[in-house]
Amino acid sequence: MNAPPTDSTQVLVLQHLNEDGPGYLGQWLDEQGVRWQVRCTEAGDAYPASVQGLLGLAVLGGAWSANDDRPSLRQAEALIREADALGIPVLGHCLGGQLMARAFGGRVETLAKPEIGWHAITHNGSEAARTWLGDAPDAVVYQWHHDGFVALPPGAELLASSPACAHQAFALRQHLAMQFHIEITPAKITDWLAYPGHVYPVQVLLHRDSVQDPAGMQAATARNQAGSEALARRIYGTWRSRWRG
Repeated sequence: MNAPPTDSTQVLVLQHLNEDGPGYLGQWLDEQGVRWQVRCTEAGDAYPASVQGLLGLAVLGGAWSANDDRPSLRQAEALIREADALGIPVLGHCLGGQLMARAFGGRVETLAKPEIGWHAITHNGSEAARTWLGDAPDAVVYQWHHDGFVALPPGAELLASSPACAHQAFALRQHLAMQFHIEITPAKITDWLAYPGHVYPVQVLLHRDSVQDPAGMQAATARNQAGSEALARRIYGTWRSRWRG
């Protein structure tokens, strides 16, 4: 059944696949004392029919393409559009960001090369970029994607880019869509590397500039996790500042 979130729920997290959970986002929400719940479609949870009454909506990533013909992806897009109409800020992580792009009229396609591992992004210094991403123009964030939002929705502002992916984040009204996994934790990386799929070993060989091997990725995690969590706190705090109530 697609029952609405309970009356006490402040934030809803849409999860697509079992292995791509809330990670650091869940930890941050708990630390903030926010009442939240997650609905995971692969686990059999139905997404709610409406997001009315929520303060915030977050959409996670996953190995699917945003263009896949899956009812849950189209429902996620419908909830994103409803949240926009209701003034509820939406935060998209990787696939979640791609679904936001589609929901608002953008386009998602497969990029020339994948990005997997820890990679630098650079923001453009705009007011929106500094608000969401901080004053430092460069950050190292975790990536695991081959698709990307190649055309932004009407009215969206590009915030950040990387050498392999021209569109790393965009802002639109009260929302933020990210191509990277700011919710990443070392535990998620360990889980993903345990079952990386049959394509990953080939990508390591073909795209050494944009795909890290397991040893390199683990070493980079030790160097960059603290910075990722600091940026996550900035992003999540800005998202929360836009909640109504």
